[in-house]
Amino acid sequence: MSTQTCGGAGIADAIVIGSGHNGLVAAAYLAQAGRDVVVVERDTVPGGATSTVERFPGYRVDRGSSAHLMIRHSPILDELRLPEAGLQYLDCDPWAFVPATDSAPPIVFRTDLDATCASIEKACGPADADAYRRFVATWGPRAEAVMRTFYRPATPGRFAGAFVGLGDTASTARTGIAGRRAGQMMALSQELMGSGDSLLDRWFSSEHLKAGLAWFGAQSGPPMSAPGTAPMVGFAALMHRIPPGRAVGGSGALAQALIARITGDGGAVAVGTPAESITRCSDHWRVEFDGSPPRCTHQVIAACHVLTTLDLLTAGGFDADTARRWRSSVVVGNGIGMAVRVGTTALPDYPGLPSGLPAHSVHSGLGLLVTDRAHLVRAQAAAAVGELPERPACVAMSYSAIDPTLAPPGRHLLTLWAQWHPYRLAGERSWAQLGEVAADAVCGELDRHAPGFTDTIEHLHVQTPADLETELGLTGGNIMHVEMSIDQMFMWRPHPDLAHHRVPGADGVLLAGASTHPGGGVTGASGRIAATLALGARTRRRRGGARRGNGLAR
Repeated sequence: MSTQTCGGAGIADAIVIGSGHNGLVAAAYLAQAGRDVVVVERDTVPGGATSTVERFPGYRVDRGSSAHLMIRHSPILDELRLPEAGLQYLDCDPWAFVPATDSAPPIVFRTDLDATCASIEKACGPADADAYRRFVATWGPRAEAVMRTFYRPATPGRFAGAFVGLGDTASTARTGIAGRRAGQMMALSQELMGSGDSLLDRWFSSEHLKAGLAWFGAQSGPPMSAPGTAPMVGFAALMHRIPPGRAVGGSGALAQALIARITGDGGAVAVGTPAESITRCSDHWRVEFDGSPPRCTHQVIAACHVLTTLDLLTAGGFDADTARRWRSSVVVGNGIGMAVRVGTTALPDYPGLPSGLPAHSVHSGLGLLVTDRAHLVRAQAAAAVGELPERPACVAMSYSAIDPTLAPPGRHLLTLWAQWHPYRLAGERSWAQLGEVAADAVCGELDRHAPGFTDTIEHLHVQTPADLETELGLTGGNIMHVEMSIDQMFMWRPHPDLAHHRVPGADGVLLAGASTHPGGGVTGASGRIAATLALGARTRRRRGGARRGNGLAR
């Protein structure tokens, strides 16, 4: 790429572009290690999809994620001492439920496996309850292994190494020590590469149970008929070890704790500072901004969307043909879904719930409002041709039941997430025309399972796929940045050339964010990986100069 020169005074160790949680995680590790780091953000609200604002008077409303599932299974919270910075998680227990059918009571998933199996037995019978217990025992270690791959750079060797010792979770008819081991690993790899639907059909009989677990797995985006989606269902097994967490005060509490760590260790976060280009300047980089002076740095960590990163690089002289080739292979897709944020006078009243639940009932959990997988198939098929689903598949989250700071006294806050809703609509229609229609269908779907819910609504805020793009920089309305299909994961995400969180031809530019391994969701993993790479490169550049502990496990 072209090289310019500029004054070398005031060159920062690193500039992080994008203040989503991955960018903040990366910056927090660098600041903790004594690096001079600044985070720049185009938005006036830091945190990206982990931010919380006052949408309605007295309500703290998330702009993106609401439940944090994966980061609680990571070393990040301890390494960055985030609880000391004010981050407090409430366990979501129950962590999920599936509503009643005409012939069966709801299924309630508790952290306690025995309680969960008892609920499954009442709704689905003893065979499926026993199968679920075995499913958790088998897929718990597998899901832990997948999580281990998330917090390391994606290479075939590391991926394979994460599953060493798990052969006993698969079966084979091969004999002999070598033959048995090989057979088990082949069987294990086949199950990991299988579809979520095939996993569910192998383990369970009840469509009621299979629908709930399929909908849990589909929160990653792909339909559960797609290859490689079995681990997305299998991740449910880990919820009995550490359940989803709700950050007190809203999802933005994670971002605020990270910012406190960054600034407390001497770093800075600058909002309302949109980057325009990344340019090579002799032995360092220069980041140009709209309306702000340029900043010089030794390293850039691009924690924004990968397509935005390519735009910034080409604007700074990076080879346009190479960037175009990468761009053509990155599958953004046609959006995943939409969110409806609702202020109400009461919590939804789901019929048929069992006795013995906590005071907050099931309102701590993911309301998986699907009882038949055909519901999911129809919604996904409609989106594939640019239509709205006749019945959206919905997840209801009513965390004001466990965190009263989210809503005024006597009121409640709900987030309704619905799939699948296409970013590009058929027939030249726009989301400006259909957003209200789609939101009514989402609220109506909850009312189907909790009659009278719509009568309690006082405030409503709609985030269509187009809104998610405009407000949060989620290109194409895809909350995962890039599709989570198997060809866009691990050592292929977002492109094989970029999968090591580096940009060939732009040494010193590192990638983080949902566009990179391990993908979307609140993990902090790509930020941690990028920080590890940045600290290693900077240490080598300084040839063994003084260092402070960085808190990273190598």
